[in-house]
Amino acid sequence: MTTSAKSNINTGFVTTEDNIKIAYNHYLSGHNTVLIVAHGWFMSKDSLAFKAIAKSFENNFDVITFDFRGHCKSNGLYSFGHNETKDLSAIVDYAKTRYKQIYLMGFSLGSLISIDYCANNDNIKKLILVSAPTDFKKIENNVFSPNAFIPTLKKFEFKRWTSIQFTHPFKRKPVPIEQIGKVSIPVLFIGGTNDPIIRIWHNRELFNKANEPKKELIINGGKHAEDIYLENKEIFVNSCIEWLRGDNWCQI
Repeated sequence: MTTSAKSNINTGFVTTEDNIKIAYNHYLSGHNTVLIVAHGWFMSKDSLAFKAIAKSFENNFDVITFDFRGHCKSNGLYSFGHNETKDLSAIVDYAKTRYKQIYLMGFSLGSLISIDYCANNDNIKKLILVSAPTDFKKIENNVFSPNAFIPTLKKFEFKRWTSIQFTHPFKRKPVPIEQIGKVSIPVLFIGGTNDPIIRIWHNRELFNKANEPKKELIINGGKHAEDIYLENKEIFVNSCIEWLRGDNWCQI
């Protein structure tokens, strides 16, 4: 493990049950609670968006970001959701050795994996899902549409994009709409009305099937995943903090 003196970030690796090394950034701010942030496809813990997300929450929580397998500094092959829950599990196990309260926030692919994890584990206190799909099969035809891919290209980061290593996409994937009813912790669903990849109906169907307590934050004109944060930072961050802290809900 190495420590960044300038930003108080611990960096290191955890090992999954199938022997994949998962890289993490651990933002230490002296809190006794931690927020784990799970990125989406073509993103990483070191992308500018996810560094900014970590910084936005570090005044309220310690934060852990990480790279799913096949992304950035983690080894292995990206399996389109088939094996990535093992990556999150290894990160949660790392957090459990240091914190009694663990919160989880997933974006897009990260939200799919977060649902899969929380449907089968009870060690997360609260969950936030941003641009969560009902079923990976329902979004794959939209991923490479111009409305979806051009905003991704605008966030192009050479090192991040060229680091991604794939396996074939046809292995079994978790199906969130079949699992959300098994999640027993409070869930905040965040979606954008202009999401070109995961349409807003995904958010509504998952919300309707989820157990109480639950909340839904719909951003009018919001786009996909981290773009919702980037274009609506104040309402996004304030709403998430109030949800996690249990304060009065932020109305918009």
